[in-house]
Amino acid sequence: MFPKVNPTQTQSWQFLNEIFAEKDFDLRSLFHENPNRFKDFSIEKEHFIFDYSKGLFDEEVLELLFSLAEECQLKAAMEAYFSGEKINETENRAVLHTALRDFSDEEILVDGENVQPKIKHVRQQMKEFTHKILSGEHLGYKGKPITDVVNIGIGGSDLGPAMVCKALAYYKTPLDVHFVSNVDGNHLAEVLKDLNPETTLFIIASKTFTTQETMTNAYSAKEWFLKSANEYDVEKHFVALSTNISAVCDFGISKDHIFEFWDWVGGRFSLWSAIGLSISLAIGYENFEQLLHGANEIDHHFQNSDFQQNIPVIMGLLGIWYRNFFAATSYNIAPYSQYLEKFPAYLQQCDMESNGKSVDRNGDFVDYETGAIIWGAAGTNGQHAFFQLIHQGTELVPVDFIAFAKSCHTVSGHQEKLMANCLSQAQALAFGKTLKEVETDKEATPQTKVKNLSPYKVFQGNTPSISLIFDELNPHTLGQLIALYEHKIFVQGVIWNVFSFDQFGVELGKKIANKILSEIENQEIVSLHDSSTVGLMNFFNRNH
Repeated sequence: MFPKVNPTQTQSWQFLNEIFAEKDFDLRSLFHENPNRFKDFSIEKEHFIFDYSKGLFDEEVLELLFSLAEECQLKAAMEAYFSGEKINETENRAVLHTALRDFSDEEILVDGENVQPKIKHVRQQMKEFTHKILSGEHLGYKGKPITDVVNIGIGGSDLGPAMVCKALAYYKTPLDVHFVSNVDGNHLAEVLKDLNPETTLFIIASKTFTTQETMTNAYSAKEWFLKSANEYDVEKHFVALSTNISAVCDFGISKDHIFEFWDWVGGRFSLWSAIGLSISLAIGYENFEQLLHGANEIDHHFQNSDFQQNIPVIMGLLGIWYRNFFAATSYNIAPYSQYLEKFPAYLQQCDMESNGKSVDRNGDFVDYETGAIIWGAAGTNGQHAFFQLIHQGTELVPVDFIAFAKSCHTVSGHQEKLMANCLSQAQALAFGKTLKEVETDKEATPQTKVKNLSPYKVFQGNTPSISLIFDELNPHTLGQLIALYEHKIFVQGVIWNVFSFDQFGVELGKKIANKILSEIENQEIVSLHDSSTVGLMNFFNRNH
């Protein structure tokens, strides 16, 4: 059975509370007292280094956090996670996105069935289809090669693939891959306005083939296509990522162009599955496989490393330390790569939809904080926006710095400046600038204005961060990066004792939306709604 331990009832949690009350964690002092702090609190792997030395902890806290993980039975939870046990108990499902990137021949069982053959079949199907599109073997209804791909999905069927395609744009194939997610018709219209139906392929990504936003966009895309083509041409230009075969066939898509994935693949963890078809087309199947291999490497690290050397475990535990003891309500993701500009948004769904829960695995409402608000933007852009608040505001906001030593493009002087900014921000957040240092810094503060300006130029520092520096951004290292955060999220869900793999929080609004939609379409506003909703619906109807 998946463990169900209230973390606040453990001995480790009580000790952590006591230590937090007794100690001041000052980064200047911590580094002064331990000249080897970086060496002690960093882990170097083949393609990256993980530095967590700029954290608000000492050896005693770290050991208690590891003890907390043990008391919450994290190891047993990890074994259940990878074994195919139905740890998503509220939906009676296994959680096996890790199986999608497992290239071994070891059995992975779900309800007694080895799922490896099915996974390999879909991978081969993706490989062959990608080759047919890129080689020109698969042509459009007018005999022209495909030039553009439009992925229609939402949530995990959009955010993950869109993020990866943007992140790996350096490896782009000749295809232009576009993403449509919002039911706002402007989104679809803007994508379609410059495309040619004779050379456009649509990927409809919906497990059930009933998702309102996705199917609305899918039928509108089909209507656009049929303005210049016939119904029997649909099968050459539309493919589906779904399990609802009858609905897909009714749409006009060939059975040969249905790519299966399974109920043990959660949406926000699905880019490794057939949902990654857009990625395969965007960067080539071989690069897609490298993405899988990178993630699989981290899976092995997570499974087999002691907690003291286990990067996702350390990331997760430090996040809990800041969230539950320092009351840090949000967490900033700062990737110093323009290619990763969509990574914070991707992590927002992955993290907040997973651990934004208020009921524990025993069915009880929690009396402690769970989850954190995830936000961020690509550096150095963030430095000229929200970093002011992180440096001198009243909120403690831990930061993850992500960077790459080598640039994909060699543009003289740029990568050095980018890395200098990344490293300097982490240093400034950690150590700040005291009033005395401000007053003695004549270059920064002219002597005639020292007394008036000095308080405004003080930086409190003591903002914790971790740094993940990779050798370069490529499919393999991106796979590693994503998997690190996936497992961090899992660790935190285990410790917080919540079910990380359901998302009931998205359902209520959808149900109400269907009711309101029906009333708007029929011009029949039901007064059972609150007065605000009725008033807004009436305004819409008058001005629509």
